[in-house]
Amino acid sequence: MTSLDKPTTTGQDTRADQDAQASREVTEAALFEAFGGLRGMIETVVPGLLFVTIFTINKDLHVSAIAALAVSLVLVAVRLVRRDTVKHAFSGVFGVAFGVVFAMMTGNAKDFYLPGMLYTLGLALAYLVTALAGVPLIGLILGPVFKENLSWRSRNPGRKKAYTKASWAWGLILLGKCAILFPMYWWADTTKFGWVLVALKIPPFLLAVYLTWVFLAKAPPPIDVFAEMEAEERAEEERKAAAAAARQQPEA
Repeated sequence: MTSLDKPTTTGQDTRADQDAQASREVTEAALFEAFGGLRGMIETVVPGLLFVTIFTINKDLHVSAIAALAVSLVLVAVRLVRRDTVKHAFSGVFGVAFGVVFAMMTGNAKDFYLPGMLYTLGLALAYLVTALAGVPLIGLILGPVFKENLSWRSRNPGRKKAYTKASWAWGLILLGKCAILFPMYWWADTTKFGWVLVALKIPPFLLAVYLTWVFLAKAPPPIDVFAEMEAEERAEEERKAAAAAARQQPEA
Protein backbone atom coordinates (compact mmCIF):
# COMPACT_ATOMS: atom_id res chain seq x y z
CA MET A 1 0.00 0.00 0.00
CA THR A 2 1.41 3.37 -1.01
CA SER A 3 1.22 6.52 1.02
CA LEU A 4 -1.59 7.66 -1.26
CA ASP A 5 -3.57 4.53 -0.47
CA LYS A 6 -3.27 4.86 3.30
CA PRO A 7 -6.27 6.37 5.03
CA THR A 8 -5.59 9.71 6.57
CA THR A 9 -6.96 11.03 9.80
CA THR A 10 -8.58 14.41 9.41
CA GLY A 11 -9.04 17.03 12.07
CA GLN A 12 -12.76 16.28 12.06
CA ASP A 13 -12.09 12.58 12.72
CA THR A 14 -9.79 13.43 15.60
CA ARG A 15 -12.33 15.85 17.05
CA ALA A 16 -15.07 13.21 16.73
CA ASP A 17 -12.90 10.65 18.54
CA GLN A 18 -12.16 13.16 21.29
CA ASP A 19 -15.85 14.02 21.66
CA ALA A 20 -16.74 10.32 21.82
CA GLN A 21 -14.09 9.69 24.46
CA ALA A 22 -15.26 12.69 26.47
CA SER A 23 -18.85 11.46 26.23
CA ARG A 24 -17.83 8.02 27.52
CA GLU A 25 -15.93 9.57 30.41
CA VAL A 26 -18.91 11.76 31.32
CA THR A 27 -21.17 8.71 31.19
CA GLU A 28 -18.85 6.71 33.44
CA ALA A 29 -18.63 9.55 35.96
CA ALA A 30 -22.40 10.05 35.98
CA LEU A 31 -23.10 6.35 36.51
CA PHE A 32 -20.47 6.26 39.27
CA GLU A 33 -22.18 9.20 40.99
CA ALA A 34 -25.74 7.96 40.51
CA PHE A 35 -25.16 4.44 41.82
CA GLY A 36 -22.65 5.16 44.55
CA GLY A 37 -19.55 3.58 43.06
CA LEU A 38 -17.37 1.10 44.93
CA ARG A 39 -18.13 2.58 48.33
CA GLY A 40 -21.86 2.42 47.72
CA MET A 41 -21.57 -1.27 46.80
CA ILE A 42 -19.62 -1.97 49.97
CA GLU A 43 -22.22 -0.20 52.07
CA THR A 44 -24.91 -2.28 50.39
CA VAL A 45 -23.21 -5.60 51.00
CA VAL A 46 -21.62 -5.26 54.46
CA PRO A 47 -24.77 -5.25 56.68
CA GLY A 48 -26.26 -8.35 55.06
CA LEU A 49 -22.88 -10.07 55.03
CA LEU A 50 -22.40 -9.38 58.74
CA PHE A 51 -25.93 -10.59 59.50
CA VAL A 52 -25.53 -13.94 57.75
CA THR A 53 -21.99 -14.43 59.10
CA ILE A 54 -23.04 -13.98 62.72
CA PHE A 55 -26.21 -16.02 62.25
CA THR A 56 -24.20 -18.82 60.64
CA ILE A 57 -21.95 -18.92 63.72
CA ASN A 58 -24.39 -18.63 66.62
CA LYS A 59 -27.95 -18.76 65.14
CA ASP A 60 -28.87 -15.74 67.27
CA LEU A 61 -31.36 -13.53 65.39
CA HIS A 62 -31.15 -10.61 67.82
CA VAL A 63 -27.36 -10.37 67.84
CA SER A 64 -27.19 -10.70 64.06
CA ALA A 65 -29.84 -8.04 63.48
CA ILE A 66 -28.38 -5.57 65.96
CA ALA A 67 -24.89 -6.01 64.48
CA ALA A 68 -26.19 -5.38 60.95
CA LEU A 69 -28.03 -2.24 62.05
CA ALA A 70 -25.04 -1.02 64.05
CA VAL A 71 -22.63 -1.31 61.13
CA SER A 72 -25.11 0.54 58.90
CA LEU A 73 -25.22 3.41 61.38
CA VAL A 74 -21.42 3.44 61.57
CA LEU A 75 -21.21 3.73 57.77
CA VAL A 76 -23.57 6.72 57.86
CA ALA A 77 -21.59 8.32 60.69
CA VAL A 78 -18.35 7.94 58.70
CA ARG A 79 -19.93 9.68 55.72
CA LEU A 80 -21.26 12.48 57.93
CA VAL A 81 -17.84 13.02 59.50
CA ARG A 82 -16.22 13.10 56.07
CA ARG A 83 -19.05 15.31 54.75
CA ASP A 84 -19.67 12.90 51.90
CA THR A 85 -22.97 12.23 50.14
CA VAL A 86 -25.11 10.19 52.52
CA LYS A 87 -28.08 9.20 50.35
CA HIS A 88 -26.75 5.70 49.62
CA ALA A 89 -25.74 5.08 53.23
CA PHE A 90 -29.10 6.35 54.53
CA SER A 91 -30.99 4.14 52.10
CA GLY A 92 -28.96 1.23 53.42
CA VAL A 93 -29.84 2.10 57.02
CA PHE A 94 -33.55 2.29 56.25
CA GLY A 95 -33.40 -1.03 54.40
CA VAL A 96 -31.59 -2.73 57.27
CA ALA A 97 -33.92 -1.15 59.85
CA PHE A 98 -37.00 -2.46 58.03
CA GLY A 99 -35.41 -5.88 57.83
CA VAL A 100 -34.56 -5.88 61.54
CA VAL A 101 -38.07 -4.82 62.56
CA PHE A 102 -39.70 -7.37 60.28
CA ALA A 103 -37.47 -10.23 61.46
CA MET A 104 -38.00 -9.32 65.12
CA MET A 105 -41.76 -9.22 64.64
CA THR A 106 -41.97 -12.61 62.96
CA GLY A 107 -39.09 -14.31 64.73
CA ASN A 108 -37.90 -15.68 61.39
CA ALA A 109 -34.33 -14.71 60.49
CA LYS A 110 -35.07 -15.03 56.76
CA ASP A 111 -37.53 -12.16 57.08
CA PHE A 112 -34.57 -9.84 57.61
CA TYR A 113 -34.12 -10.03 53.84
CA LEU A 114 -37.80 -9.89 52.86
CA PRO A 115 -38.26 -6.07 52.71
CA GLY A 116 -35.23 -5.77 50.44
CA MET A 117 -36.56 -8.53 48.21
CA LEU A 118 -39.93 -6.85 47.92
CA TYR A 119 -38.21 -3.57 47.11
CA THR A 120 -36.16 -5.28 44.39
CA LEU A 121 -39.31 -6.79 42.89
CA GLY A 122 -41.10 -3.45 42.96
CA LEU A 123 -38.10 -1.74 41.39
CA ALA A 124 -37.93 -4.37 38.63
CA LEU A 125 -41.60 -3.82 37.80
CA ALA A 126 -41.11 -0.04 37.88
CA TYR A 127 -38.30 -0.29 35.33
CA LEU A 128 -40.38 -2.47 33.02
CA VAL A 129 -43.62 -0.51 33.32
CA THR A 130 -41.96 2.86 32.78
CA ALA A 131 -40.08 1.49 29.77
CA LEU A 132 -43.38 0.33 28.28
CA ALA A 133 -44.96 3.70 29.06
CA GLY A 134 -42.22 5.58 27.22
CA VAL A 135 -40.88 7.26 30.36
CA PRO A 136 -38.00 4.92 31.31
CA LEU A 137 -37.12 5.10 34.97
CA ILE A 138 -33.38 5.09 34.34
CA GLY A 139 -33.82 8.31 32.35
CA LEU A 140 -35.65 9.92 35.26
CA ILE A 141 -32.78 8.90 37.55
CA LEU A 142 -29.88 9.88 35.32
CA GLY A 143 -31.39 12.92 33.58
CA PRO A 144 -30.57 15.34 36.42
CA VAL A 145 -27.11 13.77 36.81
CA PHE A 146 -26.35 14.51 33.14
CA LYS A 147 -27.91 18.00 33.54
CA GLU A 148 -30.41 17.17 30.81
CA ASN A 149 -33.46 16.67 33.06
CA LEU A 150 -36.29 15.46 30.78
CA SER A 151 -35.00 16.99 27.54
CA TRP A 152 -34.30 13.46 26.27
CA ARG A 153 -38.03 12.75 26.06
CA SER A 154 -38.82 15.21 23.27
CA ARG A 155 -35.53 16.66 22.02
CA ASN A 156 -33.12 13.72 22.04
CA PRO A 157 -34.77 10.54 20.72
CA GLY A 158 -31.47 8.68 20.58
CA ARG A 159 -30.97 9.05 24.31
CA LYS A 160 -34.60 8.16 24.99
CA LYS A 161 -34.04 4.92 23.10
CA ALA A 162 -30.88 4.24 25.10
CA TYR A 163 -32.67 4.93 28.39
CA THR A 164 -35.49 2.62 27.34
CA LYS A 165 -33.05 -0.20 26.57
CA ALA A 166 -31.27 0.38 29.88
CA SER A 167 -34.56 0.30 31.80
CA TRP A 168 -35.46 -3.00 30.13
CA ALA A 169 -32.06 -4.35 31.12
CA TRP A 170 -32.43 -3.27 34.75
CA GLY A 171 -35.98 -4.62 34.97
CA LEU A 172 -35.19 -8.01 33.48
CA ILE A 173 -31.98 -8.45 35.48
CA LEU A 174 -33.70 -7.60 38.77
CA LEU A 175 -36.65 -9.79 37.84
CA GLY A 176 -34.25 -12.66 37.19
CA LYS A 177 -32.70 -12.07 40.60
CA CYS A 178 -36.15 -12.24 42.20
CA ALA A 179 -36.89 -15.46 40.32
CA ILE A 180 -33.94 -17.04 42.13
CA LEU A 181 -34.48 -15.56 45.58
CA PHE A 182 -38.22 -15.87 46.17
CA PRO A 183 -38.36 -19.67 45.68
CA MET A 184 -35.30 -20.01 47.93
CA TYR A 185 -37.04 -17.91 50.56
CA TRP A 186 -39.63 -20.68 50.91
CA TRP A 187 -37.51 -23.83 50.78
CA ALA A 188 -33.91 -22.97 51.71
CA ASP A 189 -32.66 -22.66 55.28
CA THR A 190 -31.71 -19.22 56.56
CA THR A 191 -27.95 -19.68 56.31
CA LYS A 192 -27.96 -20.99 52.73
CA PHE A 193 -30.50 -18.37 51.67
CA GLY A 194 -28.50 -15.56 53.27
CA TRP A 195 -25.25 -16.50 51.55
CA VAL A 196 -26.94 -16.80 48.15
CA LEU A 197 -28.57 -13.41 48.63
CA VAL A 198 -25.25 -11.79 49.56
CA ALA A 199 -23.60 -13.42 46.55
CA LEU A 200 -26.31 -11.95 44.29
CA LYS A 201 -25.90 -8.41 45.60
CA ILE A 202 -23.14 -7.17 43.30
CA PRO A 203 -22.98 -9.21 40.04
CA PRO A 204 -26.50 -8.34 38.75
CA PHE A 205 -25.93 -4.71 39.71
CA LEU A 206 -22.62 -4.56 37.86
CA LEU A 207 -24.17 -6.20 34.79
CA ALA A 208 -27.01 -3.65 34.74
CA VAL A 209 -24.61 -0.73 35.18
CA TYR A 210 -22.35 -2.07 32.42
CA LEU A 211 -25.24 -2.44 29.97
CA THR A 212 -26.44 1.06 30.85
CA TRP A 213 -22.96 2.39 30.08
CA VAL A 214 -22.90 0.52 26.75
CA PHE A 215 -26.27 1.90 25.67
CA LEU A 216 -25.51 5.47 26.72
CA ALA A 217 -21.97 5.47 25.31
CA LYS A 218 -23.46 4.81 21.87
CA ALA A 219 -26.24 7.38 22.30
CA PRO A 220 -26.10 11.08 21.33
CA PRO A 221 -24.62 13.37 24.01
CA PRO A 222 -27.03 14.86 26.55
CA ILE A 223 -28.51 18.31 26.08
CA ASP A 224 -27.30 20.46 28.95
CA VAL A 225 -30.51 22.33 29.77
CA PHE A 226 -28.84 24.16 32.65
CA ALA A 227 -26.23 25.61 30.28
CA GLU A 228 -29.04 26.59 27.90
CA MET A 229 -30.91 28.40 30.67
CA GLU A 230 -27.74 30.21 31.74
CA ALA A 231 -27.07 31.22 28.12
CA GLU A 232 -30.63 32.53 27.78
CA GLU A 233 -30.25 34.52 31.00
CA ARG A 234 -26.98 36.03 29.79
CA ALA A 235 -28.52 36.89 26.42
CA GLU A 236 -31.47 38.52 28.14
CA GLU A 237 -29.17 40.54 30.38
CA GLU A 238 -27.17 41.65 27.33
CA ARG A 239 -30.36 42.71 25.53
CA LYS A 240 -31.46 44.71 28.55
CA ALA A 241 -28.04 46.32 28.85
CA ALA A 242 -28.04 47.20 25.14
CA ALA A 243 -31.54 48.67 25.40
CA ALA A 244 -30.57 50.69 28.45
CA ALA A 245 -27.45 51.99 26.68
CA ALA A 246 -29.52 52.94 23.63
CA ARG A 247 -31.97 54.93 25.77
CA GLN A 248 -29.12 56.82 27.42
CA GLN A 249 -27.58 57.93 24.13
CA PRO A 250 -28.53 61.56 23.25
CA GLU A 251 -30.64 61.99 20.15
CA ALA A 252 -28.79 63.34 17.06
